[in-house]
Amino acid sequence: MTSTTSTSATETRALRWRTVDIVVASVLAVACGIIFLVWNSVGYAWFLAMDNLTPGLGGMATGIWLLGGILGGLIIRKPGAAIYVELLASCVSAVLGSQWGISTLYSGLAQGIGAEIILAIFLYRRFNLPVAALAGFGAGLGAFILELFTSGNLARSMEFKVIYFVTETISGALLAGVLGYFLVLALAKTGALDRFAVGREQRAR
Repeated sequence: MTSTTSTSATETRALRWRTVDIVVASVLAVACGIIFLVWNSVGYAWFLAMDNLTPGLGGMATGIWLLGGILGGLIIRKPGAAIYVELLASCVSAVLGSQWGISTLYSGLAQGIGAEIILAIFLYRRFNLPVAALAGFGAGLGAFILELFTSGNLARSMEFKVIYFVTETISGALLAGVLGYFLVLALAKTGALDRFAVGREQRAR
């Protein structure tokens, strides 16, 4: 009984946010917000080019906009980290001049929730490549659902919706999930994440 109680208390402490978690998550969000702002031009041009080729293929370009939640979740490893980083990054992008204005915040929230749900399903205990890819998929799914109602996609053809769903979620899995996973490993190897579990795991190898 004592052992079970001790284990439960340890797990509870491990999921509590520390000051360093808040600071690093905030810095990460600002960096991602700047990336989003750049991608608003580069990625959106790609989005339009693919959509003109075949309506719905533009979803292939969306993964970079989902990156914040994945990075936050994989580095901080605490409840709410994916939502916090993705939403704050979206705020930074909006403040710095995103062409979508306040709607950028709704997107960030939906994308962060999508990634957060996947990490919560694994009880914030698994952060390997498959989980990262699934979190990216979840972020893409969150974006897809929101855009059904905010971008008029619900009224579009079933063919468009199927193509857009597939491309957006795959883009999330690859450009946010897989890319985010390897970015975190690269950062950990530099020693920048030594105060986090992912940094300690890299040192132990």
